[in-house]
Amino acid sequence: MLSMDSVEPGDFAVRRAGDADADALSRIDPIAADGDEARCENIRRWCRQGLATVAEDASGALGYCVVEYTFFEQGFVTMLMVAPAARGRGVGARLLADAAAACTAPKLFTSTNVSNQPMQRLLRRAGWTPAGLLHGLDEGDPELFYLCPSGPVAPRL
Repeated sequence: MLSMDSVEPGDFAVRRAGDADADALSRIDPIAADGDEARCENIRRWCRQGLATVAEDASGALGYCVVEYTFFEQGFVTMLMVAPAARGRGVGARLLADAAAACTAPKLFTSTNVSNQPMQRLLRRAGWTPAGLLHGLDEGDPELFYLCPSGPVAPRL
């Protein structure tokens, strides 16, 4: 992970999020910022349990990523959120690459709705491969599962 000391202007760093980051992450997450208390509680829990990483620059948090190990004992990117104002800067790609490098399980998965085309493009550019399709989670919007390539892979931008 990059330390804040080595950040050039316009760059950002990725680090483990802690309890003190929960409010900032809730502010950049549109669902949490819209008042969804369940999402806010999840963010607090993820920060408290050391499951989240945060991307930030001098202006503050730009995005966050959560990896859990409850998906068949494999790594699973439960949440990848980039602040709307920070999209298109490589924040999501960097958070995914960091998650892959830090994963302690043999495999790392994630999923997204069929309707979430930006996430699908990000995953394809980062080299993730489709791993399955699940109907029934969100009515009318199946969930696509993806598998991270073995070993750290630089995102294709």
